[in-house]
Parts: sequence; C-alpha cells; structure tokens
Amino acid sequence: MSGESNLAPQGAGPVNPEPTQPARRRIDSVDLLRGIVMVIMMLDHTRDFIHYGALLFDPLDLSKTTTALFLTRWITHYCAPVFVFLAGTGAYLQFARGKSKSELSRFLITRGLWLIVLEFTVVRLGAFFSLNPAFLLFLQVIFVIGFSMIVLAALVHLPLKITAGFGLAMIALHNILDRFPVKPWQGPQSPVPSWGAKLWMLLHQPGIFPIGPHFPSPLVFVLYPLIPWIGVMAVGYAFGALYTKDAKLRQRWLLLIGGIATGLFIFIRAIDKYGEPLHWARQKNLVFTILSFINTTKYPPSLDYLLMTLGPAIIALAFFESGSKVAGSISGPTGSWLRRFFVTFGRVPLFFYILQWFTSHSIAIALHAAFGKPVHWLFQTPVEWFTNPPTGNGFNLFVVYLSWIGGVLLLYPLCRWF
Repeated sequence: MSGESNLAPQGAGPVNPEPTQPARRRIDSVDLLRGIVMVIMMLDHTRDFIHYGALLFDPLDLSKTTTALFLTRWITHYCAPVFVFLAGTGAYLQFARGKSKSELSRFLITRGLWLIVLEFTVVRLGAFFSLNPAFLLFLQVIFVIGFSMIVLAALVHLPLKITAGFGLAMIALHNILDRFPVKPWQGPQSPVPSWGAKLWMLLHQPGIFPIGPHFPSPLVFVLYPLIPWIGVMAVGYAFGALYTKDAKLRQRWLLLIGGIATGLFIFIRAIDKYGEPLHWARQKNLVFTILSFINTTKYPPSLDYLLMTLGPAIIALAFFESGSKVAGSISGPTGSWLRRFFVTFGRVPLFFYILQWFTSHSIAIALHAAFGKPVHWLFQTPVEWFTNPPTGNGFNLFVVYLSWIGGVLLLYPLCRWF
C-alpha cells in the first residue's frame, strides 16, 4: 500500500483541535522510523521459524536464554507500539491534509474492517501455511490496529484533548485490571470459559479458548487484547498535531515528550510497585540484572513496556528530523542510501508486512528441507506445535540473522517497485 497508509494510515504534546498549517504529503522521519521497525519485526518472525529454541522456551526467560538471544527478541518489542502509535498519527495527518472528520471516520471504519479481514485470511496463511478450521482465529497486531481504527473513527469527533486524555488514561491505568484475571482455558479436559471470560480475554487478558460453549469447537487465540492498544492509537492520533507545527518547535517537543516517557519508565520500573506485573530482580551478573530490568510485559503491553518503547521511539523521531545531526549523518554522501533503504519499507508497510510472513516462512522451509530437518510443523498451527512439538528442528542464531538479512534484501526491490 503506497501513499499515506501504514499498516493502517501513517505518524503527545501540545495539541490543537485544528491543524495550524498543512502537513506535508510525506514525512520522511516517520517513514524512516516505521521502516526500521518493520525490518526489525521481520527478525522476530524469522527467529520464530528458524531458531532451534523457538518452540522450546521463551527467549526472555533469564533461566534459559543467552544475552544475544534475549536482545534479539527484546529489540522487536519496539515494533508493535510504533505501528499502532503511528497508525493514529497517520489518521490525524489525513485530517490535517483536508479530510473532514466524517470522511476520516468512514475511512477508518472501512480500513479497519479491511485489516481485520486480512488478519484472518492472508496474514494467517502466511504465518502458518495452514487454514485448519480447528484453529479458527489468531488475533495479532493487524487485528488490533483494525479494531482500534474503528474505535478511533468515533474518537475523532471529540476535542483532541479529550481523545489524548482518553488514550493516556487507558495506557496509565489499565494495569489495575491485572488484579482481576479470569481462569484460562487449559485444554480439552478443562471447562470452557464463560462468555464473560472470553470477552475479558478479548479485552485485556491473552488466552486461547473454544469459540463455542463446548469443546471440541474451533479455537480462538487472543495474543493482542484490545486494551490498552486502543489508547495507544488515540494518543498517536493526538500526537499527529505536532506535525502541523514548525519543524524546530516540533523537534523540541519530540525530545521533551520522548525524554519524559523514557525517564518515567526508568523511575516507575526502579520503584517496581505499579505498571508492570513482572518484577525485576538482581541476577547472576550485572548484564542479566539489566536484562531483568528491561524485561517488561508485551501481552498485554504494560505501562512500563509502552514507556520503554514509545519514549525512545519519539526521541528517534526528533533525531530523524531533517536538519538534525543524526538526520544529516544518514542523509549525507555515505548515509543517504541507508535512509532511502529504510524509508522504502516505511512507505509500503502493509505490503512489506504481508510479504515478510511468506518470505521468512518459505526460507525456513527451504533451510529445514535442505538440511534434512522436519518441515511438517511449518504447515501447522500453534496448537499442533505445542501439543506435538517437532524434534531436531531449527538452527542457531547465526543462521537466523543470515536468513533475516537475506529475506530483507529479497524484499527490498519488491517494496521499491510497489
């Protein structure tokens, strides 16, 4: 998808209900940041398909992981928050470029529904190479972007400060809901959760459950509950107002907002009383203690997680602004190609997102087949992976990185053409 669309459309500070000056057709700093996190995201999916430990243990489990494996997974934490946040920013930019609020609402509803359909069809096929109806729905980031856009279609009619306040409140307060968990479904021998429990999983608690009142019935796997992602998009929408301001003023606000968010993460995480259900602790050495400190919860994203990811991302936007030293260093004779490389991906994010599933998945199949390793599990759903895990599959982290780089380079000319 070219033009101003990201995985949805493109991207808090001082905000005004109306843009003070029209936004440019494209904002390279936003495309650059989005392109970088898109490429990083492909690393995570490549690791899922190719690393030997992907089905055996959580790479963030400090009792089993290595520093390199932990950081390979951790760096990809930046992807989903940036996608969702910039989707909201892009929606505001469409308003700033002349869409009425009614037109914007219609766009958000239709685009949101379209993304949800893609999640349940094309994306699901790329992720599993299987359309087994027993595993009916897998609710990931494209679903949550689509649903959040539908909610944003209503929020755009409110004053911008109210939309921003709504989003910030959801981000800041949603961890209170951690105190009210529902009992997860534990397989065929356990009771099927009530409809209320299923709704709660859709809203705030990741889980898997049969869609019907009894098992067997098709399964739904909620990996991305809606709260607080709806709030992240709402804040991103309000954030878009900065891109109608003077560039130097905007850069100062970006640094201030990003710095405050990052500082809040360090402060709240150090206190360790609220904002993150996973407590940090002193580990066997300083490096692992730091890893424990930055090991925050993604499903659903905790307050600490969102501060940790969005704070530095907003700072990066400031440094990517034209005229900054960082922008100059990647726009000069030796750096312009690198900027163009990532901007190319950032301008066609949905196209890249869909293709990278099929690409990383196909590379994994080719590698497993070439080295005589089992490939059947690469045509199965997660339920089959974990009920009957393959043995002898996967490769080391070096092969993961080679495969990732190869996949990105393979997709570059396609994205440039698109």
